[in-house]
Amino acid sequence: MSDNERAKQMVKAAVKAMEDKKAEDIRIIDIRNVSVISDYFIIANGNNQNQVQAIVDNVDEQLHKAGFSEPKVEGYNTASWVLLDYNDVIIHVFSKEDRLFYNLERIWRDGKEINADEL
Repeated sequence: MSDNERAKQMVKAAVKAMEDKKAEDIRIIDIRNVSVISDYFIIANGNNQNQVQAIVDNVDEQLHKAGFSEPKVEGYNTASWVLLDYNDVIIHVFSKEDRLFYNLERIWRDGKEINADEL
């Protein structure tokens, strides 16, 4: 399996795990042509700290079950912006307020927003 196929499988599994915990406004941004730091960003938000942590926990658990390596995790305790770095895929789970404030979609607008079905 190519690195990009592996990244696509990771994105699909992560999005499903996020949907299972009712993450809001899930966006996938293909940044392969914009940056070398990663292939895809996934951005979503929860309604409160508990939901943000539940989303992150489920993503971590489901990707681990699917055989993907342990991510680098930042921001879990405060749960206002949690970052899961799987190298090829970087997942951002925000509180609603912080998502609006940081507006990553605007910052990474040169990337191509895609639908999970396109993968």
